[in-house]
Amino acid sequence: MHLKKIALVIEYEGTRYYGFQIQAQPQTVQEELEKAVARLTGRRVPVRCASRTDAGVHAKAQVASFRTKANLPLETFVKGLNHYLPEDIKVTSAYAIPSTFDVRTAAIGREYEYHVLNRGAPSPLLRTRAFHVHRPLNLAAMRRGAKVLLALRDFAPFAGNALPKGASTRRRLTKLAITRKGDQVVFTIAGNSFLHQQVRRMIGALLDLGMGKVRLEQFERTAREGKRGSAGPTLPAHGLYLTNVIYRDFPPVREPKEGSKNPARKIRRES
Repeated sequence: MHLKKIALVIEYEGTRYYGFQIQAQPQTVQEELEKAVARLTGRRVPVRCASRTDAGVHAKAQVASFRTKANLPLETFVKGLNHYLPEDIKVTSAYAIPSTFDVRTAAIGREYEYHVLNRGAPSPLLRTRAFHVHRPLNLAAMRRGAKVLLALRDFAPFAGNALPKGASTRRRLTKLAITRKGDQVVFTIAGNSFLHQQVRRMIGALLDLGMGKVRLEQFERTAREGKRGSAGPTLPAHGLYLTNVIYRDFPPVREPKEGSKNPARKIRRES
């Protein structure tokens, strides 16, 4: 039977999970996906993701893939996997992709959001969805700090402890926007790739700037000249969301129905 490769776009609420990737702790997103694929197709196979999110991180559009001999319509992969998946992990779409396409290495960018609840009282409803900051935030100061980060090419001060010794810390940010709606502040960050804990450390440093704990000159000096891992603090994971994986020439298309004139659908991609 022909072996085909399927790509999934997945949403998950990461609170209960020790990240995406299978590890010593039993509860991971990958583990749940592989179990669901096995129950649907009758065979357990590895599931590979575009971005290995940390424990507690959420995803609005994670991309993952697996190989299967199951001859099922794409709509059945969506409905069938969702039947077996827990309520905090769901597949939003499925695509047939070339066997040579790697959802991780083909990605040219990833986009994240970090959500902050900025008011005096915490919210029971957002306790696992947004980081609470009770002090007023100066958005203008944080936006000046964002311009500093956008100009950086080496993010060593924002690297987490898990980064292997000698690994490159050069990265490129393509977007860092800060918006406020009511009592919620959202940081939107896009780049070619990110170091371990880089996003949470950058937002932590920007929040310190916004609360007046550091001056812009000190922020810029640390960002440009600080020792590896010296910038921060590292914010909790529960405010972080993977919102998009960006591809240049990635056409994972739905198999068109015979005689259909509708164009093939594509996942979000670089404009």
